Formats: sequence, structure tokens, C-alpha cells
Amino acid sequence: MPTLSLERAARGTLLAGRRCPQHRRPLDVRAPQRESGRGAAGKWTDAATGEHGDLLDVIRESCGLLDFHDVADEARRFLSLPRSDQPPAQKSRLAASQTGSPEAARRLFGMSQPIARTIVETYLRHRGITDLHEAGALRFHPRCYYRPDGDAPTETWPAMIARVTDLDGRITGAHRTWLDPSGRCKAPIDTPRRAMGELLRNAVCFGVANDVLAAGEGIETMLSLRCVLSTLPMAAALSANHLAAMLLPLTLRRLYIARDADAAGDTAVTTLTERVEASGIEAITLSPRLSDFNEDLRTLGIDELRAALRTQLAPQDVIRFFDWATAQTG
Repeated sequence: MPTLSLERAARGTLLAGRRCPQHRRPLDVRAPQRESGRGAAGKWTDAATGEHGDLLDVIRESCGLLDFHDVADEARRFLSLPRSDQPPAQKSRLAASQTGSPEAARRLFGMSQPIARTIVETYLRHRGITDLHEAGALRFHPRCYYRPDGDAPTETWPAMIARVTDLDGRITGAHRTWLDPSGRCKAPIDTPRRAMGELLRNAVCFGVANDVLAAGEGIETMLSLRCVLSTLPMAAALSANHLAAMLLPLTLRRLYIARDADAAGDTAVTTLTERVEASGIEAITLSPRLSDFNEDLRTLGIDELRAALRTQLAPQDVIRFFDWATAQTG
């Protein structure tokens, strides 16, 4: 539904005070210059109370509606647009996609754009990650919805969207990292990282694994390792629990486990090591000097990270992966 049409619906609904007379007060709905957050294009602010939100929030609050379909139908009714008359099965699928299903994750990833020359690249550079190889699992969304806890209105922020896939490459989920519009840091919100869809046993993958794979928790952690080991396939499981449970390719012969230096990370390493060794797969733990490999990269520098990793790799993988990366990164 076009933004201008929603703006018409929002203005008309609020000023008419339908179903909710206490909301009969002036409200300014504007399209200012900011790209995200309070005061962004398509947002509103009540000068009397400081309340703010987007245009559909106006309709929801002024009409006392709870369900998204009712809000959308009210906007359509005011604009004399046809109602959505999907059969019950289709409505059920749509409702599921709006609550974090794999379908919703696929839609979100599909409507996002490549990260080249976006603030995702800026954000990663500020995290010390300057060499991105096979980063098709990452995309950029300029106005990704963020719903705060409680009754606060929905906001939109730019976001890095990561594709979560299964062993066959099917998208099962998505991970969102909301960013400050400057790209220098995460967005100033309570939970700037959230995942949706089916995450357990799946991961964000960089490269296609065959006989050797490196796996860890965070996206930035694994991208930091790829700054040195650019051809080694890697997977980010997104949490310690998911790392311990992730499924591995049947062709795998050696697994590098990128450890986070905390209690949860130690437990994940122990659990995953026992699993893979019971399957006849060699497990080698990669340990950072600080809390994780991204902190090593940002604090100690790429030369220190390179030196530390060289001593932890199997000799054959130093030749296969490490030396090529060294030649490329200088």
C-alpha cells in the first residue's frame, strides 16, 4: 500500500476520532529528512505527549485494533480499496510468515539488497573487517522493522540481514543487526540483534564446505577469521547453544571450532567436539587471545591475528588456506 495512501488513512482516521473519541486531537504526520528512527520519513510525533510511531500505528491506536489484518483492513476501508479475501489456509500461512517463520525470513532476505557500497560495509569496516569474500549471505535493508518490547510503537532502522541456511542451502531463517544510520555502530536500541525462522542446526554460511569447515558463534567473529583465511569455508551458528547443535556436512573430515572466551563458549566447544569426534571427524579448537576473534582483530591487528592462527591450524591447512590468504592480504 503506497505511503501517501497510508498517510491519508492515518490523518483521516485520527482526526475523525472513529471508535476512540479520546484520540480526537491534532497530530502532524510528516515525511522529514531523517532515514530512520524517531522523526524518519513516514513517521509521526505527537507534540503534546511525545508519543511517536509509524502510520499504521496511528490507525491501530486510534481505532483500538490489535491484529495487523484489522489495521490493514481499516486502512483499505478508509481508502475504498478492496479487502483481502484470502482463503483460511492462505491467511494462516500469511499469519505465520509475520511471526518469524522461514517464509518471512525468505521474504525479508529477498527484499534486501547487496551490501556493496552500503552502510553494512561501513559498519563492518569499523569492526576491522575490510576483506569480504563470498559474502552473499549478507544483505542490507534500509528500513527494517524493529518492534521494541512492551507497547512501544514499531520503528524502522537500517539493518544487516544475514541468511540462515540448512545443509542443502535452503533459507530457514534470517538474522537482523540493526545499525546506526552512520554505519559506525549498532542502532541505539535495546536489542539490536534478533533472529527469526528455524535456526537450530542451521547457520549463516560463507563458502561451501566439503572436507574442512570452521564454525563459530557470531557473524563478525567468522568474518574476522576470513580476513586471514579467505578460502576456508565458515559458518556462524549465531549462539553457543546453536553452535553445539549445528548439523555438519557428511563429507566433513576436519572441523575448526572458533571459540568465544566465556563459559557458554567453553560448553559449546566441549559438546560439539564430543559430537564430531564420535562421528570420526577431527575437531580442532581455535582460541582468541581476547574475548573473541573480532576483538583480536580490532585490538591486536591483523598481523597478530595471522600469527596466532598460523600456530593453531593443522600443517596441511596452513599450506592449503593460510598461505594463499597471506599472499592476498599482504
